[in-house]
Formats: sequence, C-alpha cells, structure tokens
Amino acid sequence: MEKLEQKYQIELDSLRGTIQSSDVLATYLDDEEETSYQAIRDAFEPEIEALYERVAENHPLQLTTLETALLHTEFEGLYLPKVLGFSVLRGEIDSEYHYKRPQDHFKEVLLALANSSNFEWIKNKIGQSCQIGFSLSSEIWVSNLINQVENKKIKHFYESMINDKFRVLSARKAAYDGYYRQFTHHNYHSADFPKTIGELKTLFSSLEKFIQYRIKFSKNNLSLLPSIKEFLNNEAFKKEEEYLKMLILFSRYFPHDGHEDWIKATINHARTNIPDCNEMYFKYLLEIEEKGLKLDKDSDLNVQKLLDPSLQDDLMRYSSLIEVIHQKGYIHEDAIEATRVFYENHEGLSNINESLRHTIYGHFEKLIANLPVEDYKVLTGSEHKKSEEDAVRDESIARFMKLYMEIFANQEFNIRLRDLLMAFVNKCLKSFTDKRSAHYQDVKHFVMDKFPEWGFMKEKEVAELFKTRRKRKPGKP
Repeated sequence: MEKLEQKYQIELDSLRGTIQSSDVLATYLDDEEETSYQAIRDAFEPEIEALYERVAENHPLQLTTLETALLHTEFEGLYLPKVLGFSVLRGEIDSEYHYKRPQDHFKEVLLALANSSNFEWIKNKIGQSCQIGFSLSSEIWVSNLINQVENKKIKHFYESMINDKFRVLSARKAAYDGYYRQFTHHNYHSADFPKTIGELKTLFSSLEKFIQYRIKFSKNNLSLLPSIKEFLNNEAFKKEEEYLKMLILFSRYFPHDGHEDWIKATINHARTNIPDCNEMYFKYLLEIEEKGLKLDKDSDLNVQKLLDPSLQDDLMRYSSLIEVIHQKGYIHEDAIEATRVFYENHEGLSNINESLRHTIYGHFEKLIANLPVEDYKVLTGSEHKKSEEDAVRDESIARFMKLYMEIFANQEFNIRLRDLLMAFVNKCLKSFTDKRSAHYQDVKHFVMDKFPEWGFMKEKEVAELFKTRRKRKPGKP
C-alpha cells in the first residue's frame, strides 16, 4: 500500500471541506431525511468517483490508501458501498470459494460503516456485498468482526447478512460469479509487492493477477516501474519461479526506455542462473496467453532485443526465429522453412513448440478475425484473378494454412484453425443470403473442397451445412 500522492490528497481534503460546508449537508443535518442524504450523494459522489478512477488508472498501488481516507467521518459515508464491494472482490479466493487470507481492509470498511451516523441510509446498498464477503470468510472471522460492533441494531443487521445457503459450494460460487460480473467495468484492482520470501509465496499470485489485468487492458503502468524494479533487484527472489514470471511479464509488456542496460543484464543473468529457465519460460508463455495476454510481434521483439546472442540457448534460438517470422512475414518462404527446421529439432509436444504454434495461429487469427466478409477471397482464393500478383495473394492464406498444418501435424492447432474458419464462414453465410450469388457459391466451394481434405468436417457435414431447407407450407405440420 503506497502513500497517496500529494495532488490527490490536496483534492481529497478540498472535497471534504466542500462537503462539510455545503447547503445540502446542512439540509440533511436539519431534517435527517433519506431524500436529503440522497441529495448529498448526487452532489458529491460523482466527484469522488472521478478522483477514484484517476488514481486507479495512474497509481493503482495507492487505491487502498485512498479508500481508507474515504472512511473519514467527514465524508459522510459517501461512495463507501462501492468501496465495500471493491474490498470484497480484491481478496484472493481458493477453489472452494473462500478467501486465502483474512481480509483486513474489508473488515476496516465494515467497521467504519458500523460507526457511521448515516448507516440507516447506507445499509440498503451494502447487503449483497456483506453476504458475499461473509460467505467467502471463515465463520470465526465473521463472528469476531460482528462482536466488535457496539450498536445492537447494526450488529443485528450484519448477523442477518450471514446466509446459510452459501455454505454450499455451488451456491457460493454462483453468487460470487454473479456479483463479480456486476463490477466488470470498474477498475478497482490493486496489490502489494512482497519484500521477503515468505511474502513472495503468499502475495505473488494476487500480484501476478493484478499485473496481468493491467497489461491485458492496456492500463498506464508507469507508476509500477519502481516497485517492479525493486522486486527484480531483490537477491532473495532471484532463483524463485515467481521471480522469472515477473521478469517475463516485465520484459515482454512494459516499456524499457531509460533502463535498457539494467533489464538486459537482469534477463541474461536469469538465463544462466535460474535452473530450467528455458523450460519454465515457455511454460509460462502458454499460461499467460491462456489468460488473455498476446504472444504478438511487439511483446516478442521486446524480449528479442534484450537477449545476449552469445548465449545460444533455446530462448535465443526461438527469439531469432520469431524475429524472422515477424519481420519477413509468416507466409514468407524463409519464415516457413526456418519454422520447419526449428520445429523438427524440438519435441512436438514441448512447450517451446506449442508456443511457436500459438504464435503462428495468432497471425492467422489476427487476419481472419478482422477480415470483412466482402474480402473473403483473401482467404478462399478466386478463379478469376486480375494478375499473377493477385493470384499469389488470393491463394496464400488457405495454402499457407495447409503448409503449417503439415509442419506441425498437431490436432489442437488444426482444431483452432477449424474453429477460426468456421466463425468466418458463418459470418459469410449470414451476409450472403442469395444462394445463387457468386459470393455464396465461392464460399461454398471453398468449404466443400478444403474442409473434408483438411479433416475439419466430413462430406456429409459439409452438405448439411449448405443444405437448402424447404419452408413448410401454412397449415402443414
């Protein structure tokens, strides 16, 4: 948890003063009506939310500090229902949908709410958060929390939020998943950086998830650089698996301007000093791609330019191949031949070969997923070419798909290509509704020709896909 930057603190203090001197607060203190409290919400919560979003975008490690500051009584409980929800979801859960560690910040917010003079109007907005947070916590933890609440009415309210149906895992999971979806568009993610080996083992999984989120959604990560650099300079961490994971995330997805020499030295030191570094590296590449991080040109070349070429390990050889693929293009004959040679020199099911397959698939996916249906001939080819150049272009995609399927001889790669092509074919069929049109017939002939040959579909399945279904006459069953 980082200290709040001075500019945010000044804005926060100013806002607190404005709330306390406002006419809407004076009205509420005079009549203590719910409508008057709602007027305070309407007047000031948008400003609080705007500040929160700026901190979340630019300085996410300061979010918990900001939330703690909002617990001050002079903020009148404003925005605390959302803060409570953020504290519930920020906690890391296990496979049984229980918190891995006690959530002290969740407790802090609950106790602040219990001490708020405005609890009567706030409680209607926190019920679900309490139920979910209590279901994820241990019974002893919840009991200890409630015992710290002095007000009997509030204590009774918290007790009523203990829902026995959530003792069942399936009900607890369904409730949590539904609750999580409500916050999908909120940026509340934060984490703590470990300082010791003990903290590394307990905190890293939540830190890793946080950093992956920031990368996946292209957040401003400049404020994280000092903490990441401190992490990677920690001598106690340098032979741990978590260290390599952080190094991979940083080297692939973070800017290196201003500290190129340091990150070069760090990654090359790891290559020679971390046991099984190469194997762990490619295993983690596949893990992060599954989490939504792209194995794309920018991230690949980010790493390639850091590597010491005098150390000819698998990472160096792989990066050299990837550079050829990215720079010359995955359909260039040099890239294809280099891929073939590299692939045949490694076990087919090895992580390094699987990483290569995923990279090649990513090129096909980028092209086809963004291909307008009107440009279907880029994929299918055409019998009517304007020039030899057009012929090469039009035939290349399908032809090169076949070439890579032959090189890899991998069922998973073929299935991914099949699903990618089927998604595009279905888009075409929805668009080309006139079955006599040249567009429809071109797509149909492509599927009938290629899908059975490539083992994507049986001929009967292809025939069924394009079968014309007669409409029933009115009155006939």
